[in-house]
Amino acid sequence: MDENDLKRLEEVGTRVEFPAEKVLIERGQPGTGLYVVLEGQVLVEAPDGEFEFGPGSVVGERALFAAHGRRAARVRALTDCVVIAVDRVEIARLCDEDAAFAGRLAGESPAGQ
Repeated sequence: MDENDLKRLEEVGTRVEFPAEKVLIERGQPGTGLYVVLEGQVLVEAPDGEFEFGPGSVVGERALFAAHGRRAARVRALTDCVVIAVDRVEIARLCDEDAAFAGRLAGESPAGQ
């Protein structure tokens, strides 16, 4: 993903603040959207390991493209975080407008989400 993609996500999403230790995504839940990290660090607890991500990272998108639509990882804030929350409907619209967007978004995917 490039700066234009991140800007598009910011335009259609909602800015949300999470305190440290807050769970953003719980494994097994339906994938209702994704988060773009603007500030802070998150921890992705996936079946194949734990991964830390910071500003500019996208988390939660895998479930949007998975056939079962369920979360495969737990994501929690390691520090106080500011994210952009983007729901599934907006992601679908962005993918419809730009066929290559889904591929760029999937290319950012942290393991196991």
